[in-house]
Formats: sequence, C-alpha cells, structure tokens
Amino acid sequence: MLHVSPKETESNENNQAKPGDFNFLKVIGKGSFGKVLLAKRKHDDEFYAVKVLQKKAILKKKEEKHIMSERNVLLKNVKHPFLVGLHYSFQTADKLYFVLDYINGGELFYHLQRERCFLEPRARFYAAEIASALGYLHSLNIVYRDLKPENILLDHHGHIILTDFGLCKENIEPKGTTCTFCGTPEYLAPEVLHKQPYDRTVDWWCLGAVLYEMLYGLPPFYSRNTAEMYDNILNKPLQLKPNISNAARELLEGLLQKDRTKRLGAKEDFNEIKAHVFFSPINWVDLNAKKLMPPFNPNVSGPSDLQHFDPEFTEEPVPNSIGKSLDNALITASIKEASDAFLGFSYAPPIDSFL
Repeated sequence: MLHVSPKETESNENNQAKPGDFNFLKVIGKGSFGKVLLAKRKHDDEFYAVKVLQKKAILKKKEEKHIMSERNVLLKNVKHPFLVGLHYSFQTADKLYFVLDYINGGELFYHLQRERCFLEPRARFYAAEIASALGYLHSLNIVYRDLKPENILLDHHGHIILTDFGLCKENIEPKGTTCTFCGTPEYLAPEVLHKQPYDRTVDWWCLGAVLYEMLYGLPPFYSRNTAEMYDNILNKPLQLKPNISNAARELLEGLLQKDRTKRLGAKEDFNEIKAHVFFSPINWVDLNAKKLMPPFNPNVSGPSDLQHFDPEFTEEPVPNSIGKSLDNALITASIKEASDAFLGFSYAPPIDSFL
C-alpha cells in the first residue's frame, strides 16, 4: 500500500500522473497520432490502456480541437457501463497521454472477421448495449459520429465497450445540427456524404450499418470501389436477404432510412430504438446493470492475456521514448506552441474518489 502524506493530498495537482508512474509493457493498438499501450502502474500493479499521442502530428493536421473534445467526452463517460472510462490525462513537452480502462476481450471487428457473421440473438445483445451507450451520449448532447466495429471492444466478460471519442461533437441540442465531413467511408450516412447539415440521427444510421454487418458479414452498401460505395449509399435501395427475422428487417429499414427526418430515432431518439419490436426480448434495466449474460465469453485468463489483440501490434517493440519526456535543452519554439495548444488537457480524479 502506498503511503500518502497529508501534504500530497492537499490538491488535485499533486495527484497528477506522469509517464514515470507506469511500466509500458506492450503495444496493443495504433491510431493516426500515436499508439495504445498496455501499462502497469508501478505503485499498485493496476493495468491500464494508455493512449500516447504525438503533439507534433496533431498540430500538423490541426486536430487539437478534436483531441480536447475527446478529453471532455471521456470525462463524462465515467457513469456509463458501455463507455470506456478515463482515469488520468497528462502531457509532456512532446506527447499527450490518456490513461484509460484496459479492455482485453478484443475488437468486435476482430470477432466478426473470425466468425463472418453473428446469429440474431448475439447481434441483438451487442446492438442493445451499443444503442444504450449512444443514447447516453445523446442525453449529454454529444453526437458520436464514428461508430464502426473497430471502435467497439468487448470486455473480459463479453460486454460492449465503446471507445475512441476523437470525432465526437459536443453541444448538439436535440434538434441541433453540425456540418463537418467526418467518419469512416463504409458507415457514412447519406446526409454526411451530401455535405448537408446533420443531427444525432447520424449515429442511428451507423447503428443500422453495424447491425447489418453483424448479421450479413459486410457493411450495407459495401463496394471495394469507394466512389461506387458512396453512390450506393446515396442512391441504391437497401436490399435485405431473407435469412433474418421480420423484426430485424424492419429495424434495419428504419435505421438505414436515407432521409434522416424519417429515420428511426428522428422523433424520440433512443426511446424509439428501445421500443422497437426487435428489442422486445431485452430488459433494458437489467442490460444497463450488466445482469444479462453476454452471448459470447472471450475467455481471457487475466490482464496479460493478449490473445484477442492483433499480433501485428503486440509483437512490435515498445518505443523507448514512450515513458520519457524530452530533455529541457531540446524544448524548441514549436514545442512551446504545442503546450499552449493543449491548455487544460491534464486531468486527475479528486482524491476523495479513491476513498
């Protein structure tokens, strides 16, 4: 047990984490601005996923607003069972660190690739947990905008955990819209492709696309040729093969409705999804309390079990620079500019939340 002197508990600042508090063990993922590592906190041997981002790369692409937005959204997630939680965020001269829940049941994408498609009860369970997470974000006036199987993780029991909040848009009121063209090609809603203002129903389109992929093995309007795929999303009617129930068919038609004003969720948001007949077997109170038995158990033996991570990541050596900061002598003007760009990034939980 770490002994904390009264002095150290006086302020939140003294509770700040730093790179030297962790042993970085394995690379478990990669993004556009850095890597995700499995790390163990030295003083209590707790495991975390630490997302390490290069400030230089973020500034070069002018993405600092998205990163700050990701931090703000992460701070609001703590209260939801299907959203990844933030423990600390901190920065060094050249890097940003997010210390997150460590989830090691694998990406939904990984399991879907392995099994090609899921049976309807399993797809329903995942879709319900995802919808619950999206409904919660919407209740905070946050639109997620990047739902895809790579951003959906399974925890060690087999529950859904939504991750990666870099494209979230905050402060979108129930009837509010936004215009930024962003997302992943296969899952883009028609209104985003049309570069029209769009609202929170964009997330329900993506839920439809992910549910379709879980049931059929490919996204709904998929083509290897991106231009053709965009044309399909905009113009091709939704075609559903007969091997799914009428309830699933009706839900997919409602979610993958090209006109967002007629889409399921356009009037009552999450309440419309929840009330759909496809979800009638789901008790939503039990679902949110994680009382429903997941249809699949990832069978991980413990935190060091990395069987569900891509060996392409886990076999990569951990960069030496991850846990170190630049020497003060190397701090250049561009690094000073970087520290101004991320003011207020650091976060530590209030001391009393540990008691």
